[in-house]
This record gives sequence, C-alpha cells and structure tokens, in this order.
Amino acid sequence: MSAPDPRPPAPDTARGRPLLMVIDPNARRTDGESVRIAKDVLCAGAQTKICLPDGPEEVERALARRGARRPVLVGDDRALLRMVELLHRRRELADAALSLVPVGGSATVALAHSLGVPTDAVAAARTVLDGTARPRDLLVDESGGVVLGELRIPSGLAPYGAHDGMPDGGCGAAAGPDGMDRMDGTDRTDGTDRTDRTDRTDGTDGHGPGPHGDGSRGRDCGCAPCAHDRRWAEDGADGRDGAGPPGNGREGPDGEGDGHRPWWSPAARTARTALTLLSLPVIGLAGGARRPAHPPPQRLRIEADGVLLTDLDRPVERVSVSTAAPGGGLAEIVVHPHAAGGPLHTRARAVTVSGPDFRYHADALIRGPVRSRTWTVLAEAWSLMLPHRP
Repeated sequence: MSAPDPRPPAPDTARGRPLLMVIDPNARRTDGESVRIAKDVLCAGAQTKICLPDGPEEVERALARRGARRPVLVGDDRALLRMVELLHRRRELADAALSLVPVGGSATVALAHSLGVPTDAVAAARTVLDGTARPRDLLVDESGGVVLGELRIPSGLAPYGAHDGMPDGGCGAAAGPDGMDRMDGTDRTDGTDRTDRTDRTDGTDGHGPGPHGDGSRGRDCGCAPCAHDRRWAEDGADGRDGAGPPGNGREGPDGEGDGHRPWWSPAARTARTALTLLSLPVIGLAGGARRPAHPPPQRLRIEADGVLLTDLDRPVERVSVSTAAPGGGLAEIVVHPHAAGGPLHTRARAVTVSGPDFRYHADALIRGPVRSRTWTVLAEAWSLMLPHRP
C-alpha cells in the first residue's frame, strides 16, 4: 500500500495543483468516449492520478489519501452529490476545491448545468485546468444529507417506486427498505449495483417469475401489468379462455380441446396485452404519466428561523427551498398555499418542515418519507471550479 501524498502548505489558488481524477462507474458505462476525452485533456495539462473505483468505499479511500491533489469527478449529478456528502461527513469539504466533468444524459447532468459547469467534455476539462474556484452555500439537514441546488416538496406524488412519473417508472423501483433513496447507486439490500437498468429474470427487479404463472412479473403490486397477470392466472389456470400456458386446458381425444378454448382466444389475448401496454405511463411524453389533474394539497407546518409561515390547518400546494445567492448564507423559501392568494416568499438561515409523512426532491434524489426535517444553510461551505466570468 502506497504512502499518502505529502501535503504541502495550502496554495493560494486551486490551479496548478496535481489532480486526483475519480471516474464514476456509471460514466464509464454510459459514455466511454467522453471519459477518454476528459482523461486525455487533464493528463496533458496537469499531473493527474486516475482512480477507477467500483464503489463508494474505494472513493472514500482515494479521497482520504489524495494529499495535495485536487479532486476531479467525472460523472453525473448523483456522483457529485455522493462526493460532496462524503467530504462533508469527513469535514474536508471546505478545503477541497471540487471540479466536475459531467458525463451522462441531459437529465442526469441537469444539476451540474444549473451550477454553471459546462456539459461538454472538452470545455469541462479545460475548466478544471483553467477555471476559477467559486465558493457556494450548502443546504444540510440533520441526517447529513446535502442539497446543492434546490429542494422541492411537491404535493400529491405517488410513493417512490410507483409508476406515475417516478424516476425508474416501474414496479420494484423502490427506494429501499427505509424508504430513502440510495445514493450509492444500489437499490438492493445486498449492495448489488443496479444502475445499469438491465432487466432481471430472477425477480430482483420486482417483475421476475412469480406466483402468477411464468410471466414476467413477480410481486403483485397492483399495477396494470400485475393485474393482467392475475387475471391470466385466474382465467387461464382452468383453461376457460385459453389464456393459460399449454397443458392447462382440458383436451379431448383429438387433442383439440373440449370446447373451452375458442379459436379466437390468441387474438383476444394479444389485443388485451396491447391494451395493457398502451395503458402504462410513458415517462417524458406529454400526458404519458397518469397523474391526477389536481393533486391534493399537503398539510405541512413550515418554520423559517423559528417564525411560523404556515400551519397544518392551511394546506400548501408546493414548497421550494434553495440558496438565495452564492455566499449569501440565506435560503430562499417559497410556499405556494392552496387557498387563494400568491406565493409566500422569505429568506432564512434554517427552515423546518413537519407534518404527515412526506417525500421531497433534493436535487437529483427523491427522499423520505419523513415527518420532520430541518435544513440549515452553511455559508461558503464548498467551492466549485467554474469558467472565468467575461
């Protein structure tokens, strides 16, 4: 095991320091060409040590032994949140000027784009070498979670893992046994990486071979496909409509059946399957996700620096919390009440939301359910390398 890199006195600027390039596994799988371009640009412009971790533990070990090297992350928004949360937990976030090369689809790097990081691999790599470290405020909750951009509490959303408009859009896309979204890219208790979104046939994705015949679904979660399988099992088990697997119907002497399998049953079965597929939500298309036209409001108690903004007897449509301005040390809080009237705007250093179980969007993650959560603004808690201002 190599010794830690020597730590010289703190330099006046982040530029010119050697780099520790941490390449997220998802980035290698998603866009290997962008990873290669970023690696070539960084290695040509600075002394760079490359880290190819297979999990969060290896990332933590690499950061602990980085010495004077400046951390550079190649990955998406989730990888950035993991690294910031890790450095915050180690109390090293203020000393590390983070650099980011976003790799992934436009939706997975939306946070990086909103922070001002170029999404082009070449431009982002040049920003790592020639950019300027700019301090930014950080929202931190009592559980150690961090928010870099915006926190949102939308009303009326289905539980995480349901079909209607959720990130993974299918049964079995649960957030874990504790209801919290996993930040390590895993959604199984054994830590198996599920970020490749590959289909499983062993039931680990919630739709494997299960009690309803040999179809493609296991747990009966109540969704349309599972309801179809349930009807298939109930009707096809005795061959009443011929929808069951071969051998379930009662056959006559000539092997053609005893009249319980009409000749048109395969066509009817195909039509029913097509209707089931058409009824599923299509994430990203207008009107594809089946959501209520007017989701019910939420009863929440919201306090800003100890001052009551709204109570449980005044339902709200949605709440948003974000850092008002970099280095300002205040959070911008917007509460949209259900009653007539405009939204309520205020600024505070801490905001507490409590009430019945609610979930919230924290940048790229959906977390909860929780009954109470307090977020506090840490002024200039971290720095991000951004392009020079014109």
